Amino acid sequence: MTQHNGSRTEVIVIGGGYAGVLAANRLTSRDDVAVTLVNPRSTFVERLRLHQLVAGSDDAVVAYGDVLSERVELVVGTATGIDRQARTVSLADGGTLGYDHLIYAVGSRSGAPQVPGADRFAYPIATLEEAERLREALAAAPATAALTVVGGGATGVETAAELAEAGRTVTLVCGGPLVPYLHPNGRRSVARRLAALGVTVLEGPGSRAVSVTAGAVRLADGREVRGGLTVWAAGFGVPDLAVRSGLSTDGAGRLLTDETLTSIDDDRIVAAGDAAAPSGLAYRMGCQSAVQLGLHAADAVLRRIGGGRPEAVSIAFAGLCISLGRGAGIFQFARKDDTAVRFHIGGRPGTRLKELVVSHTVKSLSGEARKPGARVLKARDDAREQRVRATPARVS
Repeated sequence: MTQHNGSRTEVIVIGGGYAGVLAANRLTSRDDVAVTLVNPRSTFVERLRLHQLVAGSDDAVVAYGDVLSERVELVVGTATGIDRQARTVSLADGGTLGYDHLIYAVGSRSGAPQVPGADRFAYPIATLEEAERLREALAAAPATAALTVVGGGATGVETAAELAEAGRTVTLVCGGPLVPYLHPNGRRSVARRLAALGVTVLEGPGSRAVSVTAGAVRLADGREVRGGLTVWAAGFGVPDLAVRSGLSTDGAGRLLTDETLTSIDDDRIVAAGDAAAPSGLAYRMGCQSAVQLGLHAADAVLRRIGGGRPEAVSIAFAGLCISLGRGAGIFQFARKDDTAVRFHIGGRPGTRLKELVVSHTVKSLSGEARKPGARVLKARDDAREQRVRATPARVS
């Protein structure tokens, strides 16, 4: 067991994704802070590239040595419990780690499918291991086998486009509108690109999947989509570590915090990324919110260590970028409150912009490792305060 060190403040970050790595790196701005990052894998996963891993155009991993400060101790292991009285984190291998402050950045994973048969016959794609399993299944399937992708959001669209561009026959089952986030102008642009790739798009209320078998997906309107393999990209969930540790969460299991990202149960625990629910009003899951929340979480801990009071979270969105194979993409512009506007960049410029965003995100991790605290957060969503007041926290 790691003992609390009286001369240094011990901070544990659980989760080595975008939010966790940025938080860990930023914490090293103080020499008297010892930072430990706990993560189940020994490499950083570029979740923004998992659809590329499936299609074979990228491995979607980066060495932690390239993105993590050398002052951060990486513990490869799975956190199984948080004891806030003892201020310890239990690990799956039986070990424990002590902390003075903790950042909860466990991220997200595939949501538990509520559709009969989906857990048995469909391949999720939210994690590295799931994407690798899907890639193996695709390699084993005949090249002529029809593929069904369930989920009309960004992940489903990117996966469908990537596979179609690789020569696969793909049907995209949206379960509603195609990429509902997009402005209608952007949606039409995506639809045209998918059509050009030969993707059959099924959208509208009747396209909701109601059952999955080994060879077909049945829809709410009675249609049956037959295929040799089904990819499940319909929704995300979060790990249940907070729930199992007796911490207050929202209905989805995200750690419930105040507007400074501090747990409502313990001011030594701060949340960041997809598993954070400030005021019960969580941000849209994704890298764009995760990187900002990671920096805010680290700043909250650093302020408390310095005897100050953390500031309220202040995040703004720029939009949503989606790759549509290697040859095209779209950047949908949005207001700071994450509401899409009519303007977008599509086609080949869209894919170049998407690649720039993805590569810049990794560079921002290593940049914070080299110069912790250099990035200044100035973004602000002025409408959030009104939304927080109008939304009662939901605690489970």
